[in-house]
Amino acid sequence: MDNTKRFNGHAKDYTIGRPNYAEELIDRLYDEYGFSENSVIADIGSGTGKFAKQLLERNSEVYCVEPNDDMRHTAEKELSGFAKFHSINGDAEFTTLKDRSVDLITTAQAFHWFDVSKFRKECLRIIKGSGKVFLIWNVREEDGLNKELYKIYTRYCHDFKGFSGGIVKDDPRIKEFFNGRYEYISYDNPLYYDKDRFIARSLSGSYSLKEGDTDYDKYLDAITETFEKYSDNGIITIANRSVAYIGSIE
Repeated sequence: MDNTKRFNGHAKDYTIGRPNYAEELIDRLYDEYGFSENSVIADIGSGTGKFAKQLLERNSEVYCVEPNDDMRHTAEKELSGFAKFHSINGDAEFTTLKDRSVDLITTAQAFHWFDVSKFRKECLRIIKGSGKVFLIWNVREEDGLNKELYKIYTRYCHDFKGFSGGIVKDDPRIKEFFNGRYEYISYDNPLYYDKDRFIARSLSGSYSLKEGDTDYDKYLDAITETFEKYSDNGIITIANRSVAYIGSIE
């Protein structure tokens, strides 16, 4: 399947179910890594704008590059109130942005879909000087709940290759992109969901079954039963961290 089409039909659940990134991580980007209200940032594979919104709230200028029409149009609705928001129909290998046009490049929950060498080449084209690239994820911790969800997704979702597209800490793809030279930062970011948002979170995955798919009802029942098993007073906690890999790609 064309990776740009994997999220067709998932935008609503993505908006409802996907979490923000740890504010401590955002603070550090602005305190130590050059982010400011004067920054021009390209957020590649920006989806519905979850991460970009946290940058726009700090008054940075953000070019949200997203190839999926459903996701991009949702971001346009969600972020239309920010004067420094720009919606771009482009992808990681061809953003359509001008040469040397951005100070910083971010990609949140998306790098694992990219062609590493082509994305690297595109970053070199659009970034100014020795600007840095930030590969960011919300990463689930290994606990009973996440192990049970892993089994459910593996059983029912044929496209499931692991959380975050199967990316692992210090993944070879990350090392290749940065030529082995990067920093790693991580912040605790537990996620709290009621039943509806928990189900939406599961349905937002690119690998997730959709209504009408074979075994969809069984899949939904398994997710709901997991919520009932692990929730407390109507709220479930997903163990999670917000992480970033940071480096220049000169």
